[in-house]
Amino acid sequence: MQYPLPIAKLIESYMKLPGIGQKTATRLAFFTLNMENEDIQDFSKSLVEVKTELHYCSICGNITQADPCEICRDERVDRSTILVVEQPKDILSFENMGEYFGLYHVLNGVLSPMDGVSVDDLNIKSLIKRLQDHSVKEVILALNSSSEGEATAMYLSKLIKPSGIKVSRLASGLAVGSDIEYADDLTLKRAMTGRQEV
Repeated sequence: MQYPLPIAKLIESYMKLPGIGQKTATRLAFFTLNMENEDIQDFSKSLVEVKTELHYCSICGNITQADPCEICRDERVDRSTILVVEQPKDILSFENMGEYFGLYHVLNGVLSPMDGVSVDDLNIKSLIKRLQDHSVKEVILALNSSSEGEATAMYLSKLIKPSGIKVSRLASGLAVGSDIEYADDLTLKRAMTGRQEV
């Protein structure tokens, strides 16, 4: 038995989302079917608005409704540091932390030859252009600790260091509350390398 076409199309649409397989998509489709009409209208309006009202900041690459974004426009921001992140959603994590007060730059991904992502696919050229005004003293690479993140960090470091700008990377190692016996070799190596005097 096949589902009626509207449900089948909705299941297919949900399956386009990351991590959503056939069973979850089917559950979501039937949940959607039982939603109130007003909730469905709000949901569909939100989907349309996220594509029509948001765009990328022309300076840092963050998602924004106004260009440049709120952070790039803010005169109180420390303009001597740029924190480089993979995705716009990473900025919110640092903003919520409340300990970083500088600028950001979004790469929109990391180098991944296996996935066909090269230097030209990332927001690197605009980062290098931003560094040419000589007000930036440090670039902090806040990329994930995957092999792709590491490769991207190394590439950016080699690209930026000759300009005399300090390039740093977030500390990494054991998470608070984690057990050493479950840590992988790379995590333990980083924990040893990044150890601090007490």
